[in-house]
Amino acid sequence: MAKIAFLGLGVMGFPMAGHLQAAGHDVTVFNRTTAKAEAWVAAHGGTMGTTPHKATEGAEFVMTCVGNDDDLRSVCTGEDGAFAGMSKSATLVDHTTVSAKVTSELYAAAKDQGLGFLDAPISGGQAGAENGVLSIMCGGDQPVYEAAEPIMHVYSKICRRIGASGAGQLTKMSNQIAIAGLVQGLSEALHFAERAGLDGGAVVEVISQGAAGSWQMDNRYETMLGDHFDHGFAVDWMRKDLGICLNTASENGASLPVTALVDQFYKDIQKLGGGRWDTSSLLKRLRAFD
Repeated sequence: MAKIAFLGLGVMGFPMAGHLQAAGHDVTVFNRTTAKAEAWVAAHGGTMGTTPHKATEGAEFVMTCVGNDDDLRSVCTGEDGAFAGMSKSATLVDHTTVSAKVTSELYAAAKDQGLGFLDAPISGGQAGAENGVLSIMCGGDQPVYEAAEPIMHVYSKICRRIGASGAGQLTKMSNQIAIAGLVQGLSEALHFAERAGLDGGAVVEVISQGAAGSWQMDNRYETMLGDHFDHGFAVDWMRKDLGICLNTASENGASLPVTALVDQFYKDIQKLGGGRWDTSSLLKRLRAFD
């Protein structure tokens, strides 16, 4: 069993850290909102640190799951950051969805200090984190990945190294690009069925068994038809991720016309006050602008 620090106890990090503690690892947590760290300790045991530096002292592995580039830099660098508290040969595994740029910066900074660093963004949503069945896409040095993979296996159904540092984040961008188009297509299909006077549930029962079937259809159609949009990844976070995708595409020359369009549709949802609605609320936009 390993000594582990987990930094960031949001809807994903809280259960992920819990799985590590339940598996017998010695887990110390940190969260900027201290009450969340206290609640985690009360629920799972373990200990909490008052700063990333203190939380990571003596840890073999440090897992981060925070909000964005700036959040990640904040918990990793500086006198109170994780890097300052980590011992040489320890590894930081970043589960945040961030830009490849900040990943490159932190990978280089970690290497300069003799630390391992993996970019390991996750997919599967809150349910995947709670059930320990996340998909993890990793970038970084092969030996570092091999040492960390058994730790990540505790809360994943699949964990793969895609390539060198940054490859995990680039794979997560591909994931978000695919989801954006799928959710828009599903939303339009359900909206069309409604306007045609069809029973949406009956339509999905049939088409989900053919080529139109998808995870989004299986897991979101009922709540979408019921006009309930508080069941997953928030629009605000999706726009953050799609912004990363579009910025990266402008650098590597990829053409993402559908992604750019869906990003603007999510902007419309934010204007409707739906920044915290889940990403399937694209259907609500169609209803609102019908």
